Amino acid sequence: MAYMVERVQLAEPRGFCAGVEMAIKSLTWMVRVFEAPVYCYHEIVHNRWVVDAFERVGVIFVNSMDDVPPGAPVMLSAHGSAPEVVAAAQTSAGVVVDAVCPLVTKVHHEVKTLTDKGFQILYIGHEGHDEAVGTIAEAPEHITLIEPERGLESFTAKDPTKVALLAQTTLGLFEWQDVLQQSQAEFPELKTARKSDLCYATTNRQEAVQQLSTSADLVLVVGSDSSSNTRALVRVAHEAGIPAYRIDNAEAIEPEWLTGVEIVGVTAGASAPDHLVSEVIDRINPRNGVELIQVTKEGEYFPLPPQLRGFLTALQAVVEAGFSASDRGGRGLLEDDRSWTATEALDLISE
Repeated sequence: MAYMVERVQLAEPRGFCAGVEMAIKSLTWMVRVFEAPVYCYHEIVHNRWVVDAFERVGVIFVNSMDDVPPGAPVMLSAHGSAPEVVAAAQTSAGVVVDAVCPLVTKVHHEVKTLTDKGFQILYIGHEGHDEAVGTIAEAPEHITLIEPERGLESFTAKDPTKVALLAQTTLGLFEWQDVLQQSQAEFPELKTARKSDLCYATTNRQEAVQQLSTSADLVLVVGSDSSSNTRALVRVAHEAGIPAYRIDNAEAIEPEWLTGVEIVGVTAGASAPDHLVSEVIDRINPRNGVELIQVTKEGEYFPLPPQLRGFLTALQAVVEAGFSASDRGGRGLLEDDRSWTATEALDLISE
């Protein structure tokens, strides 16, 4: 069933961020190099379609390293893992690739640095989210989880001059700012990172939704419910007073949402494939086409994890030695990593 509205306004940027691109391409390498099954600790990214695609080619997603047979190849998800999980993987797995997003690694480093300096850390995040669990595990006795909607509540500082504030990278800007203001008022010497912990991609996508909200009658956000940054995009639209719905795919659109609607804003969370967005637009079937609403261009690139690059470089050297020469003009398999995308990687495993 196709619906008819006047126009779609399409947010740019939307969809895959650099961290998700890196993680998906990394797991694609794993399933093409190793025989199934390849294990992944937690969902590689929080998107049901992506997870299903990898499960179809033999990836097994686990929530405990106890579920991974000794010697099996393992990837750790983009959201970051607790130190004990990393240690368990390194002890028992055959090959371990940590696909943690570099921006999450930055926050882990901040936790360790601040802890060494004797700070109590307020960590704004969502209880049970993979990223929050992994970050808090770096120093659980020094971190207090702050749910954005509850604020500081009954937190008491041992030393008001030694309190720091960090955040889950996928939070909404308004969530971070509200708790930041409350914390600064409570602790005038509050320590924060020189640059906000919020991911650039999270911030850019939220700014794009704010722009959509100035003209759209309705905003549809493509992404899974498990995706924190996707849910934040819906909240941003609601904060602007615009009806908004999170949808997994085009089939999730309810006809009554579009009653009396002329302009539909469409965007996607940082782990949602763009083909799902295209299907949503096809289902809406706007009479006057699609208008791109661009707030910025993203050129960020995160290279494949060092463990994977090292393994693939060694594998390439062995193969080339068997043929006595390289046919790539001196360029290795990994030299062209910038030139292919996570979308192309998913196409490879779907063939």
